[in-house]
Amino acid sequence: MQRFKKYVGREVSLANVKDSAGLNAFGMTCRYLPDPPEDYDEFEFVTDFGGGKQNLGFMVTIELMKIKKLLFGMISAEDPDAVRPLTEVEMEELLNARGDELVRFVEYITV
Repeated sequence: MQRFKKYVGREVSLANVKDSAGLNAFGMTCRYLPDPPEDYDEFEFVTDFGGGKQNLGFMVTIELMKIKKLLFGMISAEDPDAVRPLTEVEMEELLNARGDELVRFVEYITV
C-alpha cells in the first residue's frame, strides 16, 4: 500500500468520480456516490477480482474533498453491505496483477 500513500491529502475530482465512462476504463463502477458529499464522507467503487469470481470494493474516505484513507475489501455476495479486509496474500495478488492500473485510477479521480 506504500504506492498509495502519496495520494492521502490529495483533492478528489468529483467530476471524474461521477464520470462512469472514465471509471469503466479502469474496470471500476461507483457503488456509492454521495452528491454532494458531506465534509467527511466516503466514495465506494467496485471492480472484479480473481477472474470475476469476487467483487472487490475500493473505498475512498474523504474529508473536505481530500483523501483521508484508501481501503480495499472483498464484498460479500450474500450481503453486499458486508465487506471484509483483504488477506496479505490477496493484497499481494491484487497489487501484482492490477497495482499499476489502480494507481492510474487514483490519479484519475484526484486533482
